[in-house]
Amino acid sequence: MSALEPLLEFLSIPSVSTDPTHKEDVRKAALWLAERLKERGFYTELHETSLHPILYAERLLDPKAPTVLVYGHYDVQPPDPLELWESPPFSPTLRDGRVYARGASDDKGQLWAHVAALEGLSARVNVKFLVEGEEEIGSPNLLPFVRAHREKLRADVVLISDGAMFAPHTPTLTYGLRGLCYLEVRLKGARRDLHSGAFGGVAPNPIQALGWILARLKDEETGRVLIPGFYDRVRPVSEEERRLWPPLDEALLKGELGVEALPGEEGYTPLERLWARPTLDPNGIWGGYQGEGSKTVIPAEAGMKLSMRLVPDQDPEEVASQVEAYLREICPPGYTLEVLRLHGGKPVLTDPHSPPMRLMAEALEEVWGRPPVYAREGGTIPVVAELQEVLGAPIVLLGLGLPDDNLHAPNEKFDLVNLEKGIAVLRRFYGLLAGAR
Repeated sequence: MSALEPLLEFLSIPSVSTDPTHKEDVRKAALWLAERLKERGFYTELHETSLHPILYAERLLDPKAPTVLVYGHYDVQPPDPLELWESPPFSPTLRDGRVYARGASDDKGQLWAHVAALEGLSARVNVKFLVEGEEEIGSPNLLPFVRAHREKLRADVVLISDGAMFAPHTPTLTYGLRGLCYLEVRLKGARRDLHSGAFGGVAPNPIQALGWILARLKDEETGRVLIPGFYDRVRPVSEEERRLWPPLDEALLKGELGVEALPGEEGYTPLERLWARPTLDPNGIWGGYQGEGSKTVIPAEAGMKLSMRLVPDQDPEEVASQVEAYLREICPPGYTLEVLRLHGGKPVLTDPHSPPMRLMAEALEEVWGRPPVYAREGGTIPVVAELQEVLGAPIVLLGLGLPDDNLHAPNEKFDLVNLEKGIAVLRRFYGLLAGAR
């Protein structure tokens, strides 16, 4: 496959945006992608930010032709833990019709399908690219860029491939994404770490207090979040929308996760809990001594990171305020509580029956030989809500990954059949879009 060799080169660049030691690698990925777009006749601009550059590119053929804006990101997650990888994360490896590397599915492989689809394309369509290097850290500089460059980004449709198909060999159109509110919570007790023999029984222990707080975030029986107001703005799912949803194979999901049950909020199906209900999850917890052997210490500080996945019509800032107020209410006396708002993104719903979605559905059916399923997705792409609000153009979310692609985990992969068919679908979509005018 001619599209594969450049992708392997792209994947070999360790563009980890969260790690300052990889700052030059992130930039290298942006420059690499700019060169590939120039080779396909694009004018490119690299916009510097306080962190990592934003790449804008355009190939404008005809002012009367439809214009497509493609969004993607060239940054990737850290590869840790390295010892769990079967092959080095930045040495792309082919096995069983898949490419294994960090960023293979999220998002370099999917983004590359959009670039490769333009090779020799005859359809008269104007194409723009908006590609960032900060998606994995919440897109702090992209949102102001979108607001400041509204006219430059103007398009008739926005295409995004940064998600998953519902199942293997199942063409999927995604019309909804959950939002995100991500917080760090720090608890401080004494001014320094203390000997548990000399001070145990009289000193505050932030780890113990953190445990008490965690136990009061959710109801153990119902799985409901106990924060006042958390569910107030949740939009119910209509019966018409439920009829769009494909059936979920719960046994398959349990097998994939290696679990015997699918715990969650009482009264809702697993699919509804994944797509249309908000969640609260601790993502990390720390405090005290973590090294080899023993160190009998009462730590001065402990902390945790919390993510809340949100649904229409919840607002990340409002939820952050609700969570912080509740944490301060239940924090035991004798501790100092600090809440840091790290990043977030609004939930999104698009029209599954918009004209561009219908054209993409037609392209998917032609290439895959079966009509697509319509799905929401539990993850978050912060810029989508902003693009929807600022540009007012219909958005088409075309996931080319799979649920078992190991995003953010060791042995991330991307199926080559999805790359090949994704390119074919995009080329057919451009042809249909050009003919619709």
